[in-house]
Amino acid sequence: MSNRKVSHIGIAVVEYQRRFLIGIRDGDSPLAGYHEFPGGKCHTGEPSSACAVRECREETGLEVIPVHELLSVQHSYDHAELDLDFWLCRPADASDELFKQTLHGFHWIPAEELPDLSFPAANSAIVDLLVQQFTS
Repeated sequence: MSNRKVSHIGIAVVEYQRRFLIGIRDGDSPLAGYHEFPGGKCHTGEPSSACAVRECREETGLEVIPVHELLSVQHSYDHAELDLDFWLCRPADASDELFKQTLHGFHWIPAEELPDLSFPAANSAIVDLLVQQFTS
């Protein structure tokens, strides 16, 4: 890591029935076109678990409950230095109807399809971990 300011990021890895909530970064953001889990910058003093929940609500409209931290990764991109905390989250109100809901461009993707998606480099370890834990 360099001497640039590090941004602390909370990421909601939302799982339901071995499917994960995945979106695509829009054209105006860094890493546009890459797949992503809901998440974003933590506010000053905000725990990353609370950030993951807040960002998921803001980006998808879905209320989630953090279960536990899956992984913490430090990554340096050309545009930023990041500390990423990936939180396994579950929908607060889960039902099979959840898969039919429009979640602001986020979709439910089966765990076995995650390696076929284009995630940013910082997500490679979490994708590997999810495939190991959620595929049979």
